[in-house]
Amino acid sequence: MASHFGDRLCEAVRKKSTPLIVGLDPVYGRLPESIRRHKDMNDAQDLGASVDALFDFCCRVLRIVAPIVPAVKINSAYFEKYLWEGMETYYALVSEADALGLEVIGDVKRGDIGHTAQSYAEGHLKNPDFVGMEDVIAPDAITVNGFAGSDGILPFAEMADEQGKGIFVWVRSSNLTAGLLQDFENADGVKWYEKLAEIVGEIANQNKRIGSSGYSNVGMVVGGTSPEAATVLRRRYPKCWFLVPGFGSQGAGANECLRFCGKDHLGVLINASRSILYAYENPKYTEQYGDRWEKCIEQAVLDAKMELARAQV
Repeated sequence: MASHFGDRLCEAVRKKSTPLIVGLDPVYGRLPESIRRHKDMNDAQDLGASVDALFDFCCRVLRIVAPIVPAVKINSAYFEKYLWEGMETYYALVSEADALGLEVIGDVKRGDIGHTAQSYAEGHLKNPDFVGMEDVIAPDAITVNGFAGSDGILPFAEMADEQGKGIFVWVRSSNLTAGLLQDFENADGVKWYEKLAEIVGEIANQNKRIGSSGYSNVGMVVGGTSPEAATVLRRRYPKCWFLVPGFGSQGAGANECLRFCGKDHLGVLINASRSILYAYENPKYTEQYGDRWEKCIEQAVLDAKMELARAQV
C-alpha cells in the first residue's frame, strides 16, 4: 500500500472503479426499527444504549459498502453529541473501516492557529503513542476549516506529511446561504472562496506534498451544488483531490459532481450520506426489499455507483 495519501486514493478509486464514497451521519431516531427495538438499544435517553445502537448500525453499513466504494467519511459531530462514549465509538469505527480496507476521512472541520491548531492536528490525525492505545488509530485524512488562512492550515498539513495522511480544507460549501459570504468579491472581482482556494493551492502544490501519482495530500472540500466553482477550481488546481459533498439528498447530480474529475478521471471523491444511509426509508427500495434494510442500503450504493459510471461515459 502506498505511503502517500494522494497515491492511496488513486489506488483505491481505481480498485473500486468509482469516486463514490459513503458518509456516516447516523441519527438514532432514524435507525432501523430492528436496532431501536433491541432490548439493549431501545432507549434514546440512555447514553450506552444510544452509542451501542449507532455502533451496531455503522459497523453493518461499513461491511455493506466496503466491497463497493474506496472510502468512507465519518462525521464526528454525530458522535461528539454523546460525549466521551460517542468519541470512543467514533475512533472504534475508524478502526473498523480501516480493517475493512477503506480509506477513512474524519469529517471534523477543525481550525485554529498556533498551538491550538497543532493540538487539533495531533488529536485528529496523529496515531496515538500513549501506552495501552496501540490498537487505536486516527483517520487517514480529516476536513479542516480554513477561515484562519495559512496559519490555520499548515499545522494540519505538516502533521499529515509526518503521518502519511491527508487533509481536505473546506473551501466552498453546498448549503443554500453559502454564497452570501463565500461568493463575496473583492475590488478585483476575486471571490472569497477563490482566495481561500489560492491559499490552499499554494500549500498543496509544495513538492514535498506531491505523490508519485501527481496528486497532493492536501485537497479541498467543495460542494457539488456549486458547479461553476468546480470548473474554475479543477483547472487552477490540477494536483488537488476534491472532496465533493451534496450528491443525492442535497440535490447535486452526477454530472455536476464529476466536473471535479481530472483528465485521468481521478482527483475527486463524491460523497453521498443520507440517500444511502437511510435508503430503507425510500419506497424505491422498500417496495423491493421490505424491511430488509441492509439490502436497501446495498442497492442504493450500487445505484449511486452506476449513476456516476454512466455519467462518466
